Amino acid sequence: MAEPFKNLINAGLVRACGQHLQRAWRGFDRKDFEARALPGLDALEMKARAMHIADALEATLPGDFDRAAGIIETALAPPAVDDRLAFGITDAGLAGWIGWPLGEFIARRGQAEPERGLLALRELTQRFTSEFAVRPFLLNHFTLTLAHLQRWSADPSPHVRRWTSEGSRPRLPWGLQVKALIADPTPTLPLLRALQDDPSAYVRRSVANHLNDIAKDHPGLVAGWLEEHLPGAPAERTTLLRHASRTLVKRGDPRVLGAWGLGQRFRGEATLVVSPRRVAVGGNVTLVATLASSSPRAQALVVDYVVHHVKANGSSSPKVFKGWKLELAARETRRLEKVHSLRPITTRVYYPGVHRVELQVNGKVVAEAAFTLSRPSL
Repeated sequence: MAEPFKNLINAGLVRACGQHLQRAWRGFDRKDFEARALPGLDALEMKARAMHIADALEATLPGDFDRAAGIIETALAPPAVDDRLAFGITDAGLAGWIGWPLGEFIARRGQAEPERGLLALRELTQRFTSEFAVRPFLLNHFTLTLAHLQRWSADPSPHVRRWTSEGSRPRLPWGLQVKALIADPTPTLPLLRALQDDPSAYVRRSVANHLNDIAKDHPGLVAGWLEEHLPGAPAERTTLLRHASRTLVKRGDPRVLGAWGLGQRFRGEATLVVSPRRVAVGGNVTLVATLASSSPRAQALVVDYVVHHVKANGSSSPKVFKGWKLELAARETRRLEKVHSLRPITTRVYYPGVHRVELQVNGKVVAEAAFTLSRPSL
């Protein structure tokens, strides 16, 4: 069995953190820090472990934030020099997962001195991402923080450049929501424009995810971005924009499909068969789609399927699943097959009932079928 992810934040990490903080400041009470951070650590989940260690840091680092931030910076390992952050604490200093509680400490205590806090996060993000820790600064010091992130989008370090995009995502997973950016993402657009052709794929991937976040609330803005930046784009930017388009392509957004040359209505006939017609939670169904072209020309097609999951109250909620991307030749008939799992996952609960399945070609529903889901037999 794989080691639980939460164990990346462990007692050894705490002890090494205390050692390096004491190296940076002889007055650091390492025993008190460990006495606060270690008890109960193993019983906590991952985020709670980071918060627990941050509590111990608050209790043992100096009350003067500038001094405390300087101690943390002195205790850090040398900055990463390439796109990788795949290292942890060594004799050289702090890096890796201990950066989560260190960033949390800076986020808590740095609100009274935001300029100093942001400088500390810029240092930390070169040893472990500060994307979560910068969120409170965006909430409490929006204009100041965005100005710093915009300036640092030209930083020599790819980790800092990536942080400026990742930390300001409207819907960062695991991060605090920045409702101002969900409502109006335009303040980050100059930053994304500066980074979308960054030499680092690590940075460009963040820009793609940032744009995809925006697409969930402002599809027209991302469609316009594609129409402006996709024509004549180099290969690296094209890859970025394709990843940024994934949500809107699955939704069948006509402007986005059109930008990718996929906006044409399917010419032909389509059928969809789902088998078995009755299946228990935990099983699978097989989807067989048949596309018969009536066009004298080849057709570029994106074929997805939509499962209307039954909810606890008997209503249904649609979920789009990626299917196939293909070119259908003139008058060609193509059979497509996919196995769809109905095993429970952490993000979805299955309820019994009739589940409709729609076949979607270039954003338009062209065929439909259904299956009945039952509770698993005991």
